Parts: sequence; structure tokens; C-alpha cells
Amino acid sequence: MPTITSIRTTPFKLPMYKPLRWGKHGFMPAAHHVLVEVELSDGAIGQAEALPRPTIYGETVTSICTVIEQELLPRVKDEIADPTALFSDLQAIKNNQTAKGAFDMALHDALAQSKGVTLAEHLGATRERVKVSYILGIGSHDEVLEDAQMVYDKGVRVLKVKVGRDWEADVERIKLLKQIAPDLELYADANETMTPQNAAERLNTLRELGLLYCEEPMPIELVLQRSALQNGQHLPIIGDDSCFSIRDVHRELALDTFDVLNIKCARTGFTESQLMLDAIAPYQKNVMIGSQASSKLGMSRNAAFAAKAEVNEPSELSFFLKMKEDIVEQEIPLRNGWLYLEDVAGVRVDTSQALSTST
Repeated sequence: MPTITSIRTTPFKLPMYKPLRWGKHGFMPAAHHVLVEVELSDGAIGQAEALPRPTIYGETVTSICTVIEQELLPRVKDEIADPTALFSDLQAIKNNQTAKGAFDMALHDALAQSKGVTLAEHLGATRERVKVSYILGIGSHDEVLEDAQMVYDKGVRVLKVKVGRDWEADVERIKLLKQIAPDLELYADANETMTPQNAAERLNTLRELGLLYCEEPMPIELVLQRSALQNGQHLPIIGDDSCFSIRDVHRELALDTFDVLNIKCARTGFTESQLMLDAIAPYQKNVMIGSQASSKLGMSRNAAFAAKAEVNEPSELSFFLKMKEDIVEQEIPLRNGWLYLEDVAGVRVDTSQALSTST
């Protein structure tokens, strides 16, 4: 196997059409991301995207670039490009999820090039297309409906609706969204805003409204209450913030807190994400691939993993529709709810353009 010769980081900023709002206080007006490139001794260069989320993971653009330069690179430079061995070694660096995740994805991307195969083939993906979903932020009814209609017209057929700031307004907004088209499916993301006192009733309401499932209804620290809520079978529950790592997944499986696992490769890379798939294999759990507000680059990497046979729910691969600009010029169509792997297999970043949008 080739060895790792360098890791390069390039910060960039992508403006969005409208800010994304979620949970009680979440607010994102633009995407401040980091392009991570891993070069191997055979000349292959893999690319991935690190997504700093200070309010979620505590990472920033500066911290990602610094930890890669000062901690990751000294540990992996001139080492054999073996993702499994390096994942184990890098556990010595605590937290820094998206920095390590982007390195792992870029490394796999480089290895795919070395082998002369697509990233999806390298990862063992077998499907030719992936059903996509789109994240709707919290906003006025008119804003949200306009956003939903826009992405529906562009080929999205599943929407994740953020709820949690005003329950009555949330319910009304969901009813209006259901009127857009008969083939439109919805699910909710509560971002931990429900309580043990109201969660069951609210999940029942969402079920009656025809929603598919709800992501993280209650605060993560309420572990026993979350387990009891899931066992009540009010509505299938998605595990996301409770499943940051493989260690978290083992705990949540032991307590039986979720029905659907939302794997975000941005924070677990491909190597740890595969460990998650392996861990839930003996259980009756479904899987989706989530977005941490990915550009076309991050989306294309996520899509390669989402095409694995074990991923059986719609995956959040259309966030790029929120971007006014992108570091990838290639047009990526969505066809009646599906993303086709052939349309994203060659997605690469022109680094000169990445530099032009850097901050």
C-alpha cells in the first residue's frame, strides 16, 4: 500500500440563499468549511470536506486546520495508508470529530484513485441510486413553503422538518407542507426540544399527521427517559446527536433508544461509519446518511457511502440546493426523489476556485 505524504487544508465560505434555523437557538447564515486533501506516495490525492459546527462539536475552521497540521499530520506522515489502523491510532486525539472524519474520507478517496475505482466501489457500495431528503429549517410558513416547493420542483420527494420553537406553529406548518404534493413524504427533527412530559403526545400527533419518524425528540442526557419513549412505539425515533461515535452507538443499542440510525460521515468518516453499520447489523434498525450542511463535495462523498446495501432510508444529500455558490461547478440533478451515483462519481474541487472563496 502507498504511504501518506501530506495533508492540506483550505478554508472556504459558501453563501446560502437563506439562513438555516433549528432547535432552540441554532442559526447558520453561511457555510464556513475546510477542504481537506490527502496525498499519497503514488501521487493520488483524495478530497473531503470538514464541517466545523462550534455549537454542536465545538470545532471551528481554525481548530480543524490546527489539529490536522499539529496533531494528525505528525502521526500519519509516511505511514502506510491503512484507514483501519490509522483510525485506531488517532483515537489518542480526543473529540475533533469532523477534522478526523474529513481526513478519513479524503484518505479513502485517495485509495480509490490508487486502485482505479470509484469511491463507491472502493467502499463496497452496490446500489446505483440513493433516495434523498432535504432539511427544512425553522421559519415563517411562507418561507418554509417556498423552500419546500423549490426543492420539490428540483426533484426532492422527502423533507426533514425542523420543529421545536413553537409547537402549534410546527403542526400548522406540517399540515401546509402536506398539501404541496401527494407523493411528498415528511419527517421531523426536534433537536432535543421535547420533554418527558410532552414527548409521547407530540410523537403521537406527528404519527397522526403521517410523518415517517422523528429525530432526537428529547435531550440526550435523559437516557432512561429516551429509552422509555422509544419502547412506547409512538413513532419511529432517529438517533443522531446521541450517536456521535461507535462508543455512543453501543450504549444506545444497549438501552434501545432508536429505530433509525442517522450516520453522519462528516463526523465519523467512512471507517467509523462502517463500524456503526457492523454494530447495528444484529438488530432491527434502519439506517440513513445525514448531512451536516454539506456542499456538493461533501454530498458526493456521503452519497458513495449511502449507496451501500445496509442504508435503507432516505439520506440527506440535497443540502447543496441551499447554497448560492459552491466549490464544485458540476451540475448534479435529482430525478424524482433519487440521486444517481453516476452523476457524482467524478466530483472534484478545483482548488483555485476553493481559494477564491476562502476566508
